[in-house]
Amino acid sequence: MFISEAFAQTAPAAAASTESTLLSLLPLVLMFVVLYFIMIRPQMKRQKEHKAMIEALAKGDEVIVAGGVTGRITKLGDTVVGVEVAPGVELQVQRPTILQVLPKGTYKDKL
Repeated sequence: MFISEAFAQTAPAAAASTESTLLSLLPLVLMFVVLYFIMIRPQMKRQKEHKAMIEALAKGDEVIVAGGVTGRITKLGDTVVGVEVAPGVELQVQRPTILQVLPKGTYKDKL
């Protein structure tokens, strides 16, 4: 007798608490959507552009390496690139460490 009365009294409150729970989660979901469009999506776009630049490297391209060193590509491998930084001085660097391809004629030998 007591159990049925207690169950009947809590039933409407359960429906109201479900609705309030969904409304309390809405700001959290909105925050993640905004975070995706402000941070995650632009980062993925930059990664895609960098990958395309790395795949399009050619012998003779003038580049900037991750340490800020500029040079001209002399050798191309699958994972390693030879970059001439001065006459007779060649660095072996990994492809992902190349940050930027410079316009032709930007890099000039200083020695």
